[in-house]
Amino acid sequence: MADYLYGINPVVEALAGGGRQPVELLLAENSRRQRFESLRQQAATQKVAVRQLSSHDLDRLVGHDRHQGAVLRLEPFCYLSLEELIARFKRAGNDAFFLILDGITDPYNFGALVRSAEGAGCHGVVVAKDRACPVTPVVEKAAAGALAHLPLCQVTNLARALEVLKRAGVWCYGLAGEVEAKDLFTFPLSGSVALVVGSEGSGLRPNIRKHCDALLAIPMGGRLSSLNASVAAGIALFEIVRQRQLMR
Repeated sequence: MADYLYGINPVVEALAGGGRQPVELLLAENSRRQRFESLRQQAATQKVAVRQLSSHDLDRLVGHDRHQGAVLRLEPFCYLSLEELIARFKRAGNDAFFLILDGITDPYNFGALVRSAEGAGCHGVVVAKDRACPVTPVVEKAAAGALAHLPLCQVTNLARALEVLKRAGVWCYGLAGEVEAKDLFTFPLSGSVALVVGSEGSGLRPNIRKHCDALLAIPMGGRLSSLNASVAAGIALFEIVRQRQLMR
């Protein structure tokens, strides 16, 4: 069963290639603006069929009117296996950099996390099959095209996946808020690293914590004790980037 991606920028990124195979581009009737002409040209280059529908039909197709007049029908999302993800980073010849998500169920947070991971240069994102948000058009729109460039791996057992990564030489660090957690900004984050981020409400599950090499915390200066998961992950991801740049 095909999925529908909507919005100008996500559609542009998806047509640029690197992600799911586009099947058909659907544009609102009377869409003559320059950016729609550009989309038509992109689709022609990729040999993707183009069809015009009324705005009302596009509304019904995606369930709302926030599609900006552009909808792309895609083949079902294809996840990489963990073995493929590890093989890719080894072929790249540099230190691994992964984001591991434990129990992220909100599609907007999921999309934002993927977008930050791609921007930080991660080799891939690992999620569990259960207790996790699937890839939906809402996720892809929130990710703003990042899933066209960033591999996503889905595993049955996240704790076992952490052990596989550790055997491959990857240090797995959980993002947490406990007093005993190490300060993110003073902890050395060199070598191959996987950042593990938990859910909004309960954070990392106890079993996942046990499989992390260390727990890291963002020092807070205000009265609130925690941050939104995607915001906290973004800070941690780019702290890893900062430390890597200093070591070059």
